[in-house]
Amino acid sequence: MIGWYVHHQGRGHLHRAAAVAAELGTPVVGLSSLPSPGEPFADWVPLADDAGHPVEEVTAGGALHWAPRGHDGMRQRMARLAAWVEHARPAVVVVDVSVEVSVFLRLMGVPVVVTAMPGDRTDAPHTTGYTVAERVLAFWPQDVLDPPWLSALGDRVVHVGAVSRFDGREPAEPVPGSAVLLAGGGGSAVTAADVDGLRAVTPGLDWTVLGGPGGWSADPWPVLSAADVVVTHAGQNALAEVAAARRPAVVVAQERPFREQHRTTDALHRSGIAVGLPRWPDTAAWPRLLEQARALGGQGWARWSPGDAARRAAREIEAVAHS
Repeated sequence: MIGWYVHHQGRGHLHRAAAVAAELGTPVVGLSSLPSPGEPFADWVPLADDAGHPVEEVTAGGALHWAPRGHDGMRQRMARLAAWVEHARPAVVVVDVSVEVSVFLRLMGVPVVVTAMPGDRTDAPHTTGYTVAERVLAFWPQDVLDPPWLSALGDRVVHVGAVSRFDGREPAEPVPGSAVLLAGGGGSAVTAADVDGLRAVTPGLDWTVLGGPGGWSADPWPVLSAADVVVTHAGQNALAEVAAARRPAVVVAQERPFREQHRTTDALHRSGIAVGLPRWPDTAAWPRLLEQARALGGQGWARWSPGDAARRAAREIEAVAHS
C-alpha cells in the first residue's frame, strides 16, 4: 500500500498525484481535504480542514509552517492520518506538500517521499521536511533549475521533469490566430481589465481565457494544444500542461510564498524555453512579447517535460517502498 498526501490548494497537486498513481503497480490511497476524484486511487481518506485560525499561533515558534494551536480540524486530520497508518501499514507515503504531514508520518515510522517546490526553501520548516525524506522528487529538470539548497541534499534528490495529465495525448489540429491565457486555479492576479487590455492590443488573435476571470475548464487540452501562443502563470501544473503541448509561451510570475514562481520564470527565461516576466507587463508590450515567444517556438519545452516523468517518479517511489 502506498499513500499520497495531496495538498488542497489549486488543482496541480491532485493532477500530478493521479498521473503518477496510474503508473504505480501498487494500490495508492489518497489523503486529502479535497473530495475524492475516484480512479486511479484505490481509496481516499478524507481529512478535516485545518484552515481558519489566528496567524500568530501557527508556527510553533518558527519550527513549522502551519500547526495552529487548539484547532479542532488540525487535531482531527492528524488523528485520521494516524489511524489510517495503524490500519493500512503503508510501505511509503508521498507528501505533496506539507512539512507537518511529512514529519508526523516519519515519527510514526513511515518512509516519506517529498515533492520539492521551486523558490527559496531555506527556512527551518522546509529544511526539516526535506531532511526527513527518503527521496525528494523535483518535477523539473536539473539543467534548467538547480537551486543550491536542493542540490545540497545530494543523491536523495531526483529530478524527473514535469508531469502533466496530458502527457502522451495527441494534440488538436492547429487553429491559426488562436491564443490561450492560463490565469490559474490556485489564486490568480490576472484581472478582467488585464484581459481586456491584452485583447485590445492583439486584434489578430482570438483569446480563450482559462482560470481567473475566464472560469475553470475541466479539459483545456483541445484549445491549449491548438494555440499559436500561450500566456501562463508559472505554477507547476500550468507549466507542465503548456510543456506537454509544446506551445510557444510567455510566462508571467505571480506572487507566491518563497518566490516560487519568480525563480521558475527566471530559469525558463534564461534557458530560452519561454519568455519569462516578473510581473504583468504594460499593455503596449504584449505584441512584442508574443512575437518573441513565437520566435522561440515550443520545442524547448521538451527539456522541461520529457513525457515520461510520471513513470520516472513511480520508479523512485517504488524503490523506496521496496527498500
